[in-house]
Amino acid sequence: MSTNVAMVMKAQGVAVEPESRPVPVPGAGDVLVKVAASSVNYHDMVNLAGLIWGEWPRVPMSDGAGEVVAIGPDVTDFSVGDRVMGAFHPDWQDGPPTPALKAELPGDSGDGWLQQYRVAPVTGLVSTPPHLSDLEAATLPCAAVTAWNALAEAEIGPGDVVLTQGTGGVSLFAVQLAHALGASVILTSSSDEKLAIGSQLGATHLINYRSTPDWENEVKRITGGRGADLVVDLGGPETLAQSVRATRMGGTVAVIGVLTGFDVAPVPVAEVMLNNIRIIGITVGSVLSFVEMCELITSAGIKPHISHVFDWTELTEAVRVLQAGEHVGKIALRIT
Repeated sequence: MSTNVAMVMKAQGVAVEPESRPVPVPGAGDVLVKVAASSVNYHDMVNLAGLIWGEWPRVPMSDGAGEVVAIGPDVTDFSVGDRVMGAFHPDWQDGPPTPALKAELPGDSGDGWLQQYRVAPVTGLVSTPPHLSDLEAATLPCAAVTAWNALAEAEIGPGDVVLTQGTGGVSLFAVQLAHALGASVILTSSSDEKLAIGSQLGATHLINYRSTPDWENEVKRITGGRGADLVVDLGGPETLAQSVRATRMGGTVAVIGVLTGFDVAPVPVAEVMLNNIRIIGITVGSVLSFVEMCELITSAGIKPHISHVFDWTELTEAVRVLQAGEHVGKIALRIT
């Protein structure tokens, strides 16, 4: 994406400096969260570029974590002092997605988490794993839940092989979560330095796709000709065909990203058919899946890999780092 996000943000009236606002009061079924942190996702960059529906100006950012400082009437799930994270789709509680369940999305359909205080429905909040800081917790709602649902769709467990692309937030969460589930992980990247970080987080096999452009053949070699049980495809149009060819018979390709653009992707239909490969799109997940993922993160002691931390007033620079691909894992925003 070559859009100058900073210029678009300015034109849309996105505030990149703190604004003085009165502290809101939670209504029935809501809680007031003192927000401590947010994080930057590819989705947020697309949003700030003006490519997602919704009226501007509005408060951006889909991810947020902080502390409950007030509760509305009839709220029993959380108490003042509890640490919480906001769900990406707060209305999608469980089960398959529907347009109605996915309609509400902080930062898109209304104000997001880049603010000091936010009123949120209690049903759209999840308890923060106790071993994580708020800054670490704020990286989970979008990227980690997306990775988790890709693994869940393929029913990944001990002995399985997962291939994931790149060293962004979703991919490194896929490495950590798959490793915790007992799977072997193949990680691709154009940087040996970034691959080394992925290895430290649990990747079993490393492929530099610059030096090995036919990386799907290397995946088949590593797996003894079988292929991966799950390929987490983050590239989109330029990688989907190779992802299909790297997948075992009866395996799954989880289409998660469009990092190579929004063009139509060529798909080797015959291979999909003959090998009974399932291609499924993943857009984050339900609140229940968020809760289930946090149980594994807590039991396995998983900590997100954060390469950059910015103050919330430095949103423009944080987005630039993401757009330039200078990060490894997540970019976090500290809200002071």
